[in-house]
Amino acid sequence: MTLEILTADSLAPLRHGFFTRKGGASSGVFQGLNCGAGSTDQSEVVSINRARAATAMQVEPDALKFVHQVHSADVVTLDGSAPHPLPRADAMVTRTPGLALSILTADCQPVLLADHDAGVIGAAHAGWRGALDGVLEATLAAMEILGAHRGNIIAVIGPTISQRAYEVGPEFLDDFMQEDPENARFFANGEGDRMLFDLPGFGLHRLRQAGVGHAEWTRHCTYSDPTRFFSYRRSTHNQEADYGRLLSAIRL
Repeated sequence: MTLEILTADSLAPLRHGFFTRKGGASSGVFQGLNCGAGSTDQSEVVSINRARAATAMQVEPDALKFVHQVHSADVVTLDGSAPHPLPRADAMVTRTPGLALSILTADCQPVLLADHDAGVIGAAHAGWRGALDGVLEATLAAMEILGAHRGNIIAVIGPTISQRAYEVGPEFLDDFMQEDPENARFFANGEGDRMLFDLPGFGLHRLRQAGVGHAEWTRHCTYSDPTRFFSYRRSTHNQEADYGRLLSAIRL
């Protein structure tokens, strides 16, 4: 099956993509393009999937760069060297051509960023904790150090869990209210004491508040489309043993 890669006109002509699960070599609950080395999928098959994604990005597999994602606000700047082990961080920036900055998600926000004029790109993994702690703002600051101008940065949020599928408890709301009472706008009433959280809405708010030139969401919900996307929350609800990870990447 052919790979399916979602793109954004605003990031063109940079090569980039939010890969769906279609077109991969994995089977079972990982059916399709599972690029998560941290999953219990066969490592050889994950390597095949990553190689297919690298080909689509027109780079060698070792130029597909990853970080060890830990739901932090930490950002690393890549210059072509290969740090080992993978740095514990949730975002990357570079101005080095030929590197494909790659993020893995399964409900969290993959965010691809670019300042076309400065030749600086970034990629961030922004779950609720990372977004609340400032990973998006930290990514913008790291891009500025490389010469980007915040008002010129384009930021695109890829497939992520939508508000209608993201039910949370009152303690979750408390974390956001402690940071800013106006964050209540990103919550809607659910069943009983449950709330529905708008993760991409919150991500867009943080990006725009930080002063990016343009921010958008592709409006794809990972939870609601099992044929195209992996979802941690959906796999939990279905009592599956594990789940695949989607890959999103951008390169100069």
